[in-house]
This record gives sequence, C-alpha cells and structure tokens, in this order.
Amino acid sequence: MDELLAPIQDVIEGQIDFHGQRLAELLSTVLLVISGAASFVIGYIYQDIHLTLWTGLAGTLFTAFVVVPPWPVYNRNPEKWLGSTSANAAPGITVDGVKVQ
Repeated sequence: MDELLAPIQDVIEGQIDFHGQRLAELLSTVLLVISGAASFVIGYIYQDIHLTLWTGLAGTLFTAFVVVPPWPVYNRNPEKWLGSTSANAAPGITVDGVKVQ
C-alpha cells in the first residue's frame, strides 16, 4: 500500500527548497505587480471596470498556476540533512553525560 501512496504523497506535500521558496516569492510579487498594472492600464484605456476586474483575475490565476504547484524548478537545490550519529543508539537525551529517557 505504501508503494501506491508514496508518489501521491510526494505530489501533495509539495517539497521545495529554500532557493525555490525565494524564487516563488519573487515570481509571485513580480507577476502580481505586472498583472495589476496591466489591468489598471487596460481598464483606463477602455474605461471598463469589468474588463479591469477580469484582467486582474486572469493575472492572479496565472500567478497561482505558476507559483502554487511544486514545479521541479523549485527543488533544484535540496538541503542535505544530517543523519543519525549512531544507528544503534537507544532513544533518549544525554544531559551532562547522563542519559535521560
């Protein structure tokens, strides 16, 4: 059962690295500013508030499509985490040389 659920879980979890987070934040800011400015200009030129709102909504949905899914470009530099120091060590915490359970 785990073999079936593991790929689905990987897609749902959306693993991205720290550089990917920075890129996603930058992309969302830039795309929302561009879509907001474009919708303002389009609405001003055509003098139509509905067109302004639809253009802004389209830009927001495009931004969400670019930023929200865990695209592979957001996980190019995964962090290498440290493993356990001893695989056979019993669980517990050592305080001043005394193991506490």
